[in-house]
Amino acid sequence: MSSGKVIVYGGKGALGSAILDFFKKNGYTVLNIDLSANDQADSNILVDANKNWTEQEQSILAQAASSLQGSQVDGVFCVAGGWAGGSASSKDFVKNADLMIKQSVWSSAIAAKLATTHLKPGGLLQLTGAAAATGPTPSMIGYGMAKAAVHHLASSLAEKDSGLPENSSVLTILPVTLDTEMNRKWMPKADHSSWTPLSFISENLLKWTTESSSRPSSGAFLIITTANGESTITPQ
Repeated sequence: MSSGKVIVYGGKGALGSAILDFFKKNGYTVLNIDLSANDQADSNILVDANKNWTEQEQSILAQAASSLQGSQVDGVFCVAGGWAGGSASSKDFVKNADLMIKQSVWSSAIAAKLATTHLKPGGLLQLTGAAAATGPTPSMIGYGMAKAAVHHLASSLAEKDSGLPENSSVLTILPVTLDTEMNRKWMPKADHSSWTPLSFISENLLKWTTESSSRPSSGAFLIITTANGESTITPQ
C-alpha cells in the first residue's frame, strides 16, 4: 500500500468524493478542500464562499501549510465546479457567469498555487475542463467562459517557467456526462451506458499518480467519452 499524500479540491462533490475514497482505499493520506468537510478525508480545509478570491487563496494556503507541515504531495486534483446555463439575453446571464467563474476558475487557480508550493517534483496536477468549452456555448455562455479560462490556465501551466515543480505534469480532464446520483435523478430516461463511471476517472488518476510513465503528455486535454458502457480517453 502507498504512503503518499494527495490534495482533492472539491472532495465533497460526487466526483471528488469518489476520488478521495479511492485514494484512501489505496493507502493515501488525503486533504480535502471544499465548502464542507468530507468525513473520509484525513483533514479538511473549508472554503468560505463569502470571501473574495484573494481572501480564499490566503486562507487555503495558510491552512494547507499548517496541515501538511512541510511535507509534499504526490497529486493535486481539482474537481470543484458546477453548471449553470443561460444565453446573453438571460436575466441571470452575468450572475450565472460570476458563479461559474468562482466555482471553476477560482478553485483551479488556487489549486495551481498549492501545487507550486506543495507538489513533489514529478507530481501530478489535474484540472477539470469541459468538452463543450472547446467551442462556442451559446446556451451556457458563463459556463463556457469559465471552462475556457481553465483550459488556458492548464496550457500555460504546462509550459516552461510556469512555476510548477520540475518534471511535474498538468492534465485536464474533459468529461462529457458523469454517472452520478444527481444526473440519474434529473435524467432518469437517458442512456446511462453513455455516461462515464466515477471509478474510471479515479482509477486513471491513481495510475497517473503512481506511474508517471503512464501519463499522457503534460498539457494534454483528455476528452473522456463512454459508449455501451466502455469508457475511453482521447488526449488532445
